[in-house]
Amino acid sequence: MDLKLTLSCILLSCLFPLIIADDVKVTIKGATLIARTDDNFVCATLDWWPSEKCDYNQCPWGEAGLFNLDLNNKILSSAIKAFNPLRLRVGGSLQDQLVYKVGNSIKKCPAFKKRNNGLFGFTRGCLQMKGWDQLNNLFNQTDALITFGLNALYGRKESQVEKGLWVGDWNSQNAWDLMAYTVSKGYNIDSYEFGNELCGSGIVARVEADQYGKDLIALKNLVKELYPNANTQPKVLGPGGFFDQKWFAKFLEVTGPGVVDGLTHHIYNLGADYYSALLWHRLMGKRVLSATHQGSPHLRVYSHCTRQKPSITLVLINMARSTSFNITLFNDENLYLDSVNQDSASNSNFKGYQPREEYHLTPKDGNIRSDVVLLNGTPLQLTESLDIPAMKPKLVDASSPLTVAADSIVFVTIRDFHASTCA
Repeated sequence: MDLKLTLSCILLSCLFPLIIADDVKVTIKGATLIARTDDNFVCATLDWWPSEKCDYNQCPWGEAGLFNLDLNNKILSSAIKAFNPLRLRVGGSLQDQLVYKVGNSIKKCPAFKKRNNGLFGFTRGCLQMKGWDQLNNLFNQTDALITFGLNALYGRKESQVEKGLWVGDWNSQNAWDLMAYTVSKGYNIDSYEFGNELCGSGIVARVEADQYGKDLIALKNLVKELYPNANTQPKVLGPGGFFDQKWFAKFLEVTGPGVVDGLTHHIYNLGADYYSALLWHRLMGKRVLSATHQGSPHLRVYSHCTRQKPSITLVLINMARSTSFNITLFNDENLYLDSVNQDSASNSNFKGYQPREEYHLTPKDGNIRSDVVLLNGTPLQLTESLDIPAMKPKLVDASSPLTVAADSIVFVTIRDFHASTCA
């Protein structure tokens, strides 16, 4: 009997991996505002990649590229509408090889084709105005905010001296023709972004900072010409690449004030799934608070004033596979530490009285590759009409511990956390 019991315990240990729980103290500086974000901080990119785009013997794009995307798909429109609104960035790696079949400057309109010596392995591609009309129909139906990525290499040639460096002035004619057509159709563009990853050392192509700055001035003048009403004039953004301090400083010196409406640069990090991005958009306000802890590096913590309500919302991301975290909150508004009375630190321990609003996102069956996301243990599934499901929190007694399970993302709204900057 003892042997059977021992074997059973070993078997159970193999089937159910041991979950360790760590205690973590998280400090929120409720009196301190460290940053502000845009109302539409969450952004999704629609890229031009064709289905032939493959890496490492995998071709993940399938029909997701803009030339293959089913723009009448109800799920797609529902996913965009749910953000009310969602910023869509139309562009990406191939935008600097895309021309627009409008006006007289473009005679042929080929599709992207694979070519070994092409940028990113493809030839130049072309957008017909029928396709642009169809895209804008989707944008209008979903009230999306559009950032359109312009081809910033049009008119340039690759240097014969330095591989990857593109030289010469930008030819703005094709962009002018597209914008003029867009204005004539009444399509709303929130902003134009000039080029993709051409700054610094670039990815497969680059432009010198002074040349880029000069061309951005030309783009700004073009926008002012076609959109004379300052109240509805699209913003000019750039450079949409990796940060290089010397390059950025030079390009801003060249452009001077009143040209660049927003700096964009790329940071590739932990990718959010759709539902966590939607919760962020709905719950996290523009005002950012400092949130720190001395615990595991697998725990990420962010804190904002709650959107449209005088409270705070935390996001806790647990990237550990077998460790959960028990969270104790501290508010630095109550910290008055000095060398005389160290015991006053205990006063900073936050004790809430109102129920917490918690949203726990976990993968189905604990499989982080699962396509099914659980909200508070219940699968998130589209409604019968293919709309995004309601996402309601569970109310948790303030005296109960705040626990973040392994491989989970947790949003927590706390109504009675005293953060003066959120009042």
